[in-house]
Amino acid sequence: MKLLIVTVVEEYAKEILQLFKKANIESFSGSDIDGYKNPAQVLMASNWFPSEKGGVESAMFFSFTSEENIDILFELILSFNNKLETNNPIRAAVVPIEKYI
Repeated sequence: MKLLIVTVVEEYAKEILQLFKKANIESFSGSDIDGYKNPAQVLMASNWFPSEKGGVESAMFFSFTSEENIDILFELILSFNNKLETNNPIRAAVVPIEKYI
């Protein structure tokens, strides 16, 4: 069992859910987050009364799943990212789990 973490811009949230389904990842959690690409955006967002929103609307999903499902998902994400015309690819990372209950 491994911990899978995936981040996407909000525009691709529905697509990643379809990719999860194709990879047989049926149990997962998600949260809305703000994404940042450079330190200036973070400084602007830390202002008490910012004149504009500093981050990009994004989503983060995570799942405790098998390596087999992760391998399938990574292939699907790679294919998806290769077809993108924007500079906002789906990002994914895997963390090994030493113990779980």
